[in-house]
Amino acid sequence: MGALVPVAGGVLVATHSFCTTTTTVVLGSDGGCLIVDPAVTADEIDVVAAEIATMGRRVTVGFSTHPHWDHMLWRDSLGDAPRYATALGARTAVEHQAGNVMHAQNSVPGVDVSAMARVTALEEGATTIAWAGPKVEVIEHRAHAPGHAALLVSDANVLIAGDMLSDTEIPLPDRMGERPLDDYDAALDVFAELLDSGRADLVIPGHGAVGDQVELGRRIAADRRYIAAVREGQPVEDQRLVGAEGWLLQEHAANVALAAEG
Repeated sequence: MGALVPVAGGVLVATHSFCTTTTTVVLGSDGGCLIVDPAVTADEIDVVAAEIATMGRRVTVGFSTHPHWDHMLWRDSLGDAPRYATALGARTAVEHQAGNVMHAQNSVPGVDVSAMARVTALEEGATTIAWAGPKVEVIEHRAHAPGHAALLVSDANVLIAGDMLSDTEIPLPDRMGERPLDDYDAALDVFAELLDSGRADLVIPGHGAVGDQVELGRRIAADRRYIAAVREGQPVEDQRLVGAEGWLLQEHAANVALAAEG
């Protein structure tokens, strides 16, 4: 079996070893495809690119869900298709290019950072990606990063969540926002509405395992409990923190400190 695994009609996912990072590919109607957050090592990206070519397809559009380094990677093997981001996400990617390059090189020696900030801004407030393929809705929010966006592949009822709704990572609010915990709650409300209305049957997180409708509900509930406990200064019981690596525990401590600051 190759890296790409079908998870829904016209949607494939590759799961990589670094932080259980996912790459999502949505098949278009003209032999093209949309690739979301290709990551992480050169070999991993090149394998995905080769599989796309083996299918007789080409990358015609890319999308970066948010301007953190591990969601900003690209390789020549994917071609020169435009890679979109929200207007705020694209601006932030350019502004933080130097920091993203540094973090990438410190995290994955030899990582290809040549196209780190090569993104094309969607129009301000854009709600869909214009391409020759199924309707893909852009759901912009501020929960995790400036200009963060989830994508909804409408016909397939697939929610590509970016760095949210993970079974391996706790909520990681954008602590530079004005209301980080409130922003996170607001995004969870949007996802819950998609679930309740029957528009999201499958969730693909940026890090972790793909989840079905039941799992999506479970993750929304788990994230709500986490945010509520942190906000109220209560002990947090979350399976994702059991045996967690140091960086995740540090992020949890930072969330607790953030809530304590009010």
